[in-house]
Amino acid sequence: MGDTDAGSIKKVIIAAVASVLLVAAIISVIVATTYNRARSEVVSTSKAVEAICSPTRYKATCQHSLSKANTTDHRKLIETAITAAVGDVRAVLASSAVLLEAAKDPATKGAFAVCRDVLARAVRDLRRSVRKVGGAFADAARARAHVSDIRTWLSAVVANQETCLDAFRNTTGDAGERMERLLKTARELSSNGLAMVTDFPEYVGGGGRKMVVKEGGVFVGRRLADTASLKPSIVVAKDGGGDFKTINDALASLPKRSNDSFVVIHIKAGVYSENVEIPEGLNKIVFVGDGPSATRLTGKRSVAGGHQTYYTATLAISGEDFLGKDLGVENTAGPDGYQALAVRVSGDRCILHNVRMDGYQDTLCADTHRQYYSNCTVTGTIDFVFGNGLALFQDCTFVTRKPGPGQECVVTAQGRSDHKSNDAFIIQNSRFTAEPAFLAVRPRIASYLGRPWKKLSRTIIMESEIGEFIEPKGWATWIGTFGLDTCFYVEYENRGPGANTTGRVTWKGIHSLKGEQINSWTGGVVYGGDDWIRDSGVPYVPTMMQVKGN
Repeated sequence: MGDTDAGSIKKVIIAAVASVLLVAAIISVIVATTYNRARSEVVSTSKAVEAICSPTRYKATCQHSLSKANTTDHRKLIETAITAAVGDVRAVLASSAVLLEAAKDPATKGAFAVCRDVLARAVRDLRRSVRKVGGAFADAARARAHVSDIRTWLSAVVANQETCLDAFRNTTGDAGERMERLLKTARELSSNGLAMVTDFPEYVGGGGRKMVVKEGGVFVGRRLADTASLKPSIVVAKDGGGDFKTINDALASLPKRSNDSFVVIHIKAGVYSENVEIPEGLNKIVFVGDGPSATRLTGKRSVAGGHQTYYTATLAISGEDFLGKDLGVENTAGPDGYQALAVRVSGDRCILHNVRMDGYQDTLCADTHRQYYSNCTVTGTIDFVFGNGLALFQDCTFVTRKPGPGQECVVTAQGRSDHKSNDAFIIQNSRFTAEPAFLAVRPRIASYLGRPWKKLSRTIIMESEIGEFIEPKGWATWIGTFGLDTCFYVEYENRGPGANTTGRVTWKGIHSLKGEQINSWTGGVVYGGDDWIRDSGVPYVPTMMQVKGN
């Protein structure tokens, strides 16, 4: 081999080595860039997760649920967190179905049945919350209404999980404890999702962009313009003069799911002895009677009769956009029946107008979601208006009845259990009275405006007339000091001999509001969109009324 060949080979080797070094350098730059980008993305995601979890009560659970998320988009993180809750509640639902089959005694079977129903409802509310969070709401004017929807649905999820656990109160064995353990993570995930939506509404409605939403935004109407002019689609008449003799037969004739148009059912005068349920999915049903004393629904299911409280209602409303007018609904179980519901409202955007609800203990269960009551009458003894919903009562009358021996009377028992829930009872321009049989008893029977059924119970009574029969203390305890520091009770500009607040209890949970603080509890603000009431034709005032005499 000559010198020329040796030189050529040397040049080739040097070139090859240089190429390898160049490629290695390029690869190292790519690797370093990719690593730095990935590290930056991980750091950014971590910061986003930390931010989105900051308002939650269960931060470790929140961070774990988002541990595989690879995004800094707050809206997508909220969607991921709520999706995690869907999976966990579905798993508990499957377990409760198995436990229902294995349960031996009727009380435990009944409790698991309640869990099956309310957890299935929770899954549906979670799923539609995910869909709404995942949607791109370009119209800023509607963002407030969208956020209100999601908050309402997630508040109902939290409430339904509580209802499941409450069903085990009268059971024996460890079934209740087992269910509480099963629900632990699901409850934490649901609470976290609610906190995220409440504290980051601009991201839910704006795809990660800050949004300015005016209080007077335009909202989507869900009802016909004037229910007063609606013509009945179906007539129910007990005497056979209509399409059906019973309300249940009329409902059975409808499709299982109805969402497109309203179905008006005229229920003619008569006493209808049947337990009626508007099932979930059967929406936009209108019941029109001939008056509360003429058209009456009656039932007698009770806890003393072997039923779960949840299933005792004479009229149970689980469908959405229900409107009931000019009806009477009664549970005739009496004071010895213990818990015995006349009406349970679980469906969203329910309106009852000129409806009389008669019972004793637990007459009206304002269970979950948004509800509005206009010119209604509710009678009862113990906690006869209770539940977890966001319910506004205007121009309603609450009549305390004579209870059983040794019993005291309480009008409200609101059940809010999560700090971010929008649930509350708001009673405006209404009346607290008592029947003559109650007033005639001596010594006097103690009667109160309400008591904290759950730790964060919230009730606002404003511009209303309170009778002398209400105890000067105003509010009663539940068990010991439970909820006294954490409830939220307000009395504002009320009138009548029982409205004097100088002798009221002085718990930390008793609040005094004025100005914008009290205005925030009017219907036009608290619902986050009230076209569903405005379009119903039912009397409604979205502001303070400034009633004369207050």
